[in-house]
Amino acid sequence: MSAPDWITVCAVADIPALGARRVRRPDGVDIALFRAESDRIYALLDRCPHKGGPLSQGIVFGASVACPLHNWTIRLDDGHAQAPDEGCTPVFAVKLEDGQVYLRRDQLLAPIAALKTASCDAACADAA
Repeated sequence: MSAPDWITVCAVADIPALGARRVRRPDGVDIALFRAESDRIYALLDRCPHKGGPLSQGIVFGASVACPLHNWTIRLDDGHAQAPDEGCTPVFAVKLEDGQVYLRRDQLLAPIAALKTASCDAACADAA
């Protein structure tokens, strides 16, 4: 298997501290890039698993984001809703190099259903 092909999407400085920036996908469903307190960068599908709210418009705190629609807390590392809420939004691999943020080309182009299955099923298996 060959190494993943990475695409530069923005500079770290383009993402506000404790904020987000959206990256367009060819299918029109955005990816939300989040910059947490530690300057760690996370990438999630820009849809809350509850009602599809735009997570990029939520409040980032610690390693989580609060959905702006119904205040669900979504973990940035694995996309899972904090209990008692249930659900998952797909996460994307992120690479940082020389102040630039990279996402994997195959994940950018993959259908949403494939992302949800791969990302959320893996996270559920890790939790078990």
